[in-house]
Amino acid sequence: MGEKTYPILSRRQIEGLIAEGRSIFIVNQYVLKADAWLKYHPGGQKAILHMVGRDATDEVAALHSVEAQQQMTRYRIGRIEGRWSNFIPPIQGGKFRPLLDDEDLDNDSGDCDPYSTETSSLSSRDPSPVFDNGEPTVRNRRAADGALPGAVSTSSVSSVEPDDDGMSYLDNITKEKITLDLEKYPSLDFGTQDAIVAKYRDLAQRIKAADLYRCNYWAYAIEATRYSTLFGLAFLFLHWGWYVTSAIFLGAVWHQLVFTAHDAGHLGITHGFHTDTVIGIIIADFLGGLSIGWWKHNHNVHHIVTNAPEHDPDIEHMPFLAVSHRFFQNMRSTYYDRVMEYDAVAKMMLRVQPYTYYILLLFGRLNLYRLSWDYLIMGRGPRKGAAWWHRWLEITGQVFFWTWYGYGVLYKSIPTNGDRILFFLISQMVPMPVHAQICLSHFAMSTSDLGPNESFPQKMLRTTMDIDCPQWLDFFHGGLQFQVIHHLFPRIPRHNLRRTQKMVQEFCNEVGIPYALYGFVEGNKEVVGTLAEVSRQAAILAKCQKVIAESDPMHGHHH
Repeated sequence: MGEKTYPILSRRQIEGLIAEGRSIFIVNQYVLKADAWLKYHPGGQKAILHMVGRDATDEVAALHSVEAQQQMTRYRIGRIEGRWSNFIPPIQGGKFRPLLDDEDLDNDSGDCDPYSTETSSLSSRDPSPVFDNGEPTVRNRRAADGALPGAVSTSSVSSVEPDDDGMSYLDNITKEKITLDLEKYPSLDFGTQDAIVAKYRDLAQRIKAADLYRCNYWAYAIEATRYSTLFGLAFLFLHWGWYVTSAIFLGAVWHQLVFTAHDAGHLGITHGFHTDTVIGIIIADFLGGLSIGWWKHNHNVHHIVTNAPEHDPDIEHMPFLAVSHRFFQNMRSTYYDRVMEYDAVAKMMLRVQPYTYYILLLFGRLNLYRLSWDYLIMGRGPRKGAAWWHRWLEITGQVFFWTWYGYGVLYKSIPTNGDRILFFLISQMVPMPVHAQICLSHFAMSTSDLGPNESFPQKMLRTTMDIDCPQWLDFFHGGLQFQVIHHLFPRIPRHNLRRTQKMVQEFCNEVGIPYALYGFVEGNKEVVGTLAEVSRQAAILAKCQKVIAESDPMHGHHH
């Protein structure tokens, strides 16, 4: 029986299908319609929705096993010819024209010039102060005097229009940030981005040929020995009544377990879906009280829309923290489906965020409990398909965790309420370096939107940094110090990431993309500096709005 043939679909036909609400994306020149798979996808619906209208070949290959990619072939409905120019997905504000009954599809005016970045995809969403102001979206070159075209000052208050509530000030910062990125990174024209993608795919093949996807199980034996030792010491000190020491060791266990749960969530241990998921549930839910299912939903979206303020849940921490001035605009989160209000509480917290940052990280684990319970109780994961039973195993794990930790340790083993509270707080605070490590990888990197033509590898490299540390400290960082490599190749087992680093650095040098590598202290300074910069921008915006209010007493009362 021959291979199934598929009809060629034009760009206009695909646009019409998306206008009807279909979840259409491109993989290896095939058109996939994922509507039937949305409610079964273990990584959540929104990870798919962010790919609608786009060529998702590299994202799919990076995040899915060969077996999962093979299963996707059942959703093919057609194929395309030539290079695909990405639409902006509906979840990100893209607008699509329905097909008309008498429309001439043979004359498909929706196709774009393959040598231009001014594509019709930019017209498939609301007007933008960045892309719709007549400025080019390809990389700007320096003018004869060395100045950046269109560069603006982030400290200018006088340039604010009298009746824009300071929004022109924010737009100016947005344009400046994008201009800097366009200068720093390779051009967004199709030729340049296609060359980057071709070399990225060649790198992926060389990594596979080097057997870097093979898990080093001996390394996990060492990990298991470390976990068991820390657990044993925690309970030994608990038995002796050394409650503070016991809490420190228990927190250290959770700090270490997170790394293996992260590996399992990416199917980076056995590469088997159910096997790695069960490993993740045992570690995250039964031993740590956190939902691996929630983490997958959150983390898969993070990997696809990294550092996008409207879409990436890993940088959406309002009203407590903001890593971009764009959070000043009452932005709507597409992940949480709510408006992140820039209200009085946010204004107060952002003013002091460089000082409260590490304090907030101390309590980060408490927020993860809340998000885990919300995910499991509300049934936000798959209820049908191969992963239907994962939720129930996770709920069982949550009951088990709070039985041994909440009842067995806190209530039965510790005699006084004061000691119980102290034990609880210390054990929850000790894993703080994990939260710092995760924030370190992205908070100081770009949050600019360079449009739909930026390739997957360039975007990952632009929004992620690695941390340089000696090899003997790898156990403390747990592979999270190699976030650049991890974002490019999420399923590589973490014990192989250091071996992969040199290959990725050579790739970056070859394609001209800066590889962000900082020392641990230097990286933390970059993060705090970013938080301080955003805090200053908030103060300047407040001054702008004060000037506007004083110049027009009636401003703010017009509707």
